[in-house]
Amino acid sequence: MGLLTKGSPLSWDETVPYIDYIKEHGIKQFIAMYHRLKARQGDQLKWGDEIEYTIVKFDEANKKVRVSLRAEELLSRLQAAEEVNALVGTENRFLWRPEYASYMVEGTPGVPYGGLLACFNVVENNMRRRREEVSKLLKRDESVMSISFPWLGCPDFTFPHADPTPQDPNAVSRSLFYPDEAIFGGHPRFKNLTKNIRNRRGSKVAINVPIFKDEHTMNPFIEDFSQLGDDGEAKAAAKPDHIYMDAMGFGMGCCCLQMTFQAVNLSEARWLYDQLTPITPILLALSAATPIFRGYLADVDSRWDIISASVDDRTKEERGLEPLSKQKFQIEKSRYDTTDCYIYPCSAGYNDVKLQYDDKIYQQLLEGGVDTHLAEHIAHMFIRDPLQVFKERIEQDDDKSTEHFETIQSSNWMNMRFKPPPPDAAEIGWRVEFRPTEVQLTDFENAAYCCFVVLMTRVIISFRLTFLLPISTVNENMQRAQKRDAVLNQKFYFRKGLVTCNTPPEAKKVACCTAPSENIIEMTIEEIISGKGDDFPGLIPLIKQYLDSADVDVDTRCTVSQYLKFIQKRASGEIQTLAHWTREFVAAHPDYKKDSVVSDSIAFDLLKLMDQIAKGEHHCETRLLGCFRSKTDQLIPSAVRRAEESLVMNKASRKHQPETNGAAAH
Repeated sequence: MGLLTKGSPLSWDETVPYIDYIKEHGIKQFIAMYHRLKARQGDQLKWGDEIEYTIVKFDEANKKVRVSLRAEELLSRLQAAEEVNALVGTENRFLWRPEYASYMVEGTPGVPYGGLLACFNVVENNMRRRREEVSKLLKRDESVMSISFPWLGCPDFTFPHADPTPQDPNAVSRSLFYPDEAIFGGHPRFKNLTKNIRNRRGSKVAINVPIFKDEHTMNPFIEDFSQLGDDGEAKAAAKPDHIYMDAMGFGMGCCCLQMTFQAVNLSEARWLYDQLTPITPILLALSAATPIFRGYLADVDSRWDIISASVDDRTKEERGLEPLSKQKFQIEKSRYDTTDCYIYPCSAGYNDVKLQYDDKIYQQLLEGGVDTHLAEHIAHMFIRDPLQVFKERIEQDDDKSTEHFETIQSSNWMNMRFKPPPPDAAEIGWRVEFRPTEVQLTDFENAAYCCFVVLMTRVIISFRLTFLLPISTVNENMQRAQKRDAVLNQKFYFRKGLVTCNTPPEAKKVACCTAPSENIIEMTIEEIISGKGDDFPGLIPLIKQYLDSADVDVDTRCTVSQYLKFIQKRASGEIQTLAHWTREFVAAHPDYKKDSVVSDSIAFDLLKLMDQIAKGEHHCETRLLGCFRSKTDQLIPSAVRRAEESLVMNKASRKHQPETNGAAAH
């Protein structure tokens, strides 16, 4: 979602004169905030998820499915309930926020989950009730689905109908396929971002996804865009044997699942950021759910590179297509991509990617008292220009505001995000956000992935484990994770055996985390998740070991066990990813001509069945979901809450927790 400041957004040309000013003051704001909050201690584990939903409309008579452009109307009603609750002092069960597209809404828990283990038993129920809350506001032929819509950019994919306007000089995206009406209009951020990315880049974004070659797929696969109003730009940008897309909506208009965790302090947040980074490709492969783009079967299973290209604002110089003249750097990646460095001091030995940054900004951070490793991370982010500037918000008090910092920080969309506390929320501490997971069809699946990642944070902190790999290897793993059936057919670099790190957080040099390259081997997803003999015990066995040492109530342990078994079966291939299941459905459909085309009728039948599965009206036991039933509940039983809280207090009184291990206690 990003920063939702209100005001009058500046165009790109209007922004340019303020770029250096915003960067300088963004760094000043970070330095002020860093020193004000770097010693903050004792925050408890709090965490939450963000799920993006798509509103779809089924036309039964004509066997068509479309996205319904009603997000603004729905959000006004959903958020009105939040405001009423705030006035009367009632706790919100959910929070609703706008997303990029006018057919999307984003839902989160009303308050974060806490550190009690019993919280794992309320996650799925909360997700289910979120879906129900939106469903109450829908028309009879509409449904709310946690999917990335496979027909984005196809002719007439919206309801009401809207036409792209590629030749209109005042259009936002000027896309051949994606109309401006599909971009959320209730906040200026989204359309202004789209226009500023295009104007900064000097052209429309160019997204090329390899097409899945079936028996009758056009060979070579080359599309003619002349009748769509192409002025030659699409013809030049589209690659043979690739699905071409030209708008931010093809990436940001997809849905995802993200998780944010609060750490006990700054040091622990940096530690978690580093240790979770090598796990991001594993979750991307495990959650693969997006094999169709613009109505064609692709030869990838995930949306990651598509989103990356959809917001790629690099100029020709920055992409290495022209010699540097006006720009400072050739930049290897889009601003939406994998992270380029670790930030905990003793992780530095694995930072094998050369970072680009402006020496002036880097020196400003060092002189401001920020350590080398964090300074490099922040300075590297600040090679990007601000894309969203509001006229009324240029002059700020750098000691009280972080808006200039956040306008760049929140538009560096990486697989992990390090999140400082907001200046105006005393109850929020240092956090990290886990970002690569693909949204799943059902609440059970989404809850399973959320609980798995949160439990991994507890394992990492409690056992002080390190999963560090060279950062270039993580980048390679992210590429492998997107390949078709990566969960079955790809191997991923991972640490052999277990390595612990007990270096104190104030360490200023590379120490216990360094290890020879022979300690890193290639493993399958199943081996990483469930173990590989004596080489590696597996992530889920580590989670079970952690749970065995904790006092977990029966219902929560049953629910978590169901989630872990489900993930193990998906890792082994016994249960299919949504991407694999979708391919099988398309291949078996009577209207499919083995030409890679997902027709209107196929899309209708596919989403109709998906909707039935998500609602529990059809259960795909043998292939997609297995026979799992959690014991999820709406509330943590009071007796369980009292028992767990008492356990936490007793542990705290018996033993003073080290600084970096404080959040491990439950």
